[in-house]
Amino acid sequence: MNKKTALLDLKNILKFTTEDIDKLQIFHDELLKYNKKYNFISKFTENQIWHRHILDSAQLVKYINFNSNNSLSDMGSGAGFPGVVLAIFNKNPNFHVKLYEKSTVKCDFLNNIRNKIDISVEICGDYKNDEINSFYLVSRAFKKLEEIIRISREIIKVNHKLIILKGKNAENEINRLKHHKSFIYKIEKSITDAESKILIIEIKKKNE
Repeated sequence: MNKKTALLDLKNILKFTTEDIDKLQIFHDELLKYNKKYNFISKFTENQIWHRHILDSAQLVKYINFNSNNSLSDMGSGAGFPGVVLAIFNKNPNFHVKLYEKSTVKCDFLNNIRNKIDISVEICGDYKNDEINSFYLVSRAFKKLEEIIRISREIIKVNHKLIILKGKNAENEINRLKHHKSFIYKIEKSITDAESKILIIEIKKKNE
């Protein structure tokens, strides 16, 4: 998939606006600049950023209600995938996006992006140092599934949804969990890779 096809999907399928695309272009260009020094993404994927990183992240908008007054936390945001892409799409001032990244170098990059493209996003350090009450928890290459679920149950005090970009073994990962039958979950197909999946899990707190 080339840039032209990715842009068509962003506009026609996911409903990103022309202004959104302009911001994504700036994000793309800044990432390439920083990547020369810091290797945020693999050099092998530098010519595939539009579909392998941006569109892959953008497809999560289909599973998030940005018209609500909820919030979203991106765990291990790294170079801003998927958090920055989702923040660009968000137009609701009452819907809050938080990016959790413990690397100071990556946080500096995220701050630079926020200032350059003027998006409403809160950039936080280690998630262990914050109280998280987000309804949506998103992640991409953060930790193993079992660890993500454990962390979300420990640090988030309200019912919430995990939305995780996974590879072809998503269902096997679910089935390997000790209490997988107690989860309400669904697996969606990725629009960027026939074998990749999007795993959506509802986490219910016992006291609610």
